[in-house]
Amino acid sequence: MFPFAEIIPLILASFLQAFLSPQFLPLFLIVMVIIAMQYRRMEKLRESFFGRGTGRTRTDIFIATGLGLVGGLVGSYLMVIIGLTLSEAGLIYLWPVAIILMLINMRFLCFSYAGGLLALSSLLLGFPKINVPQIMALVAILHMVESFLILASGHLGAVPAYIKGHGGKVIGGFTLQKFWPIPIVVLAVMAGGGVVEGGIEMPGWWPLIKPGLPGDPQTLTYILLPVVAGLGYGDLAIARSPIEKSRLSALCLGIYSVVLLILAVLSEQSRAAALAAAVFSFMGHELVIYIGRGIEFKGEPLYVPPEQGVRLLDVLPDGPAWRAGIRSGDVLLAVNGAKLTDKMDLYHRLQGAVLPLSVDYWSRVASAHRRELMSPPARGKSWGVVPVPEGQEEQYVELITNGPLGRWLRNAWRYLIR
Repeated sequence: MFPFAEIIPLILASFLQAFLSPQFLPLFLIVMVIIAMQYRRMEKLRESFFGRGTGRTRTDIFIATGLGLVGGLVGSYLMVIIGLTLSEAGLIYLWPVAIILMLINMRFLCFSYAGGLLALSSLLLGFPKINVPQIMALVAILHMVESFLILASGHLGAVPAYIKGHGGKVIGGFTLQKFWPIPIVVLAVMAGGGVVEGGIEMPGWWPLIKPGLPGDPQTLTYILLPVVAGLGYGDLAIARSPIEKSRLSALCLGIYSVVLLILAVLSEQSRAAALAAAVFSFMGHELVIYIGRGIEFKGEPLYVPPEQGVRLLDVLPDGPAWRAGIRSGDVLLAVNGAKLTDKMDLYHRLQGAVLPLSVDYWSRVASAHRRELMSPPARGKSWGVVPVPEGQEEQYVELITNGPLGRWLRNAWRYLIR
């Protein structure tokens, strides 16, 4: 059987020692700085809605780092068990192709597209010379880790947004964006007699995916090396709450990663399975995105004006409305007994309200009507509520992900078909 009792502490020790490495630590800190900048950008977007910051930046970075460490450790175990090796994963080709694809469309930066195209080219054209099972397993495991991270925290820090839906009508929703630093311990392999670092004798069935070097895989020397990466998640929640949408996204991405990993293992023995894995790598990922977007835009929007009152898209944590128990999706019905008609009416009544402020509202979670007293905000602060759009707003989020090369190609095509 697989020597888990020996492998687990070895990977954990290598994982922890990586942070003492002068080669690894600076790279990890650079990734952390980039991720911190992304969370700071999202805080500014929330500030534009609420009129003040939510103070989530440090918390978001702390949670992302902690989950990234857990996800990296889980990914490390998966990669070692599968037998995925750094030297054979085709990383020298992955990044350049991914960057070129990103210039066409930002979402193509994902390794599922670059990895699938490289594998397809290698199988059909013979170039580049890469180990297709290895590169497909790498893509699968990274997405498996990502699905876990999305399930754990994909909904946290969702940014409210006005989104232009089908038919040109502006509807309310949330943009879900998360970034995680992922330190991973991977195998590197070199020819020559030996066993895994530390003198561990590997079982006869290991590795599931052969490294592709000359000779018997059991005679190769394996060493553990730390690498650092960053994972990102972007999505929209329109017909569902952020937590509901992130769970659905995690499920779809988890299914995708498991299927791709199975195909990667089968492709070790079958060229047909290798071709299927290469095509499924990018087509399956596109299907996940298509399903996710279709469910949101074709479903009944959740954050739209109600028949009576004013529905709230989001509520500032620890603001006056939040302390009164009001949450995202709730419907404000009356202020100090006066019924509300639209969001402008809400703003006017809040500005000229006689304190203490009595608010009647319908709670979406409790499915019940409630009345609470709402204390005024501090001087110069807002009430901390964002009403849903009423459909004719001039400012909204454009769902455009085309890169500069993609825009150039689109303009060139339009010129040719004139």
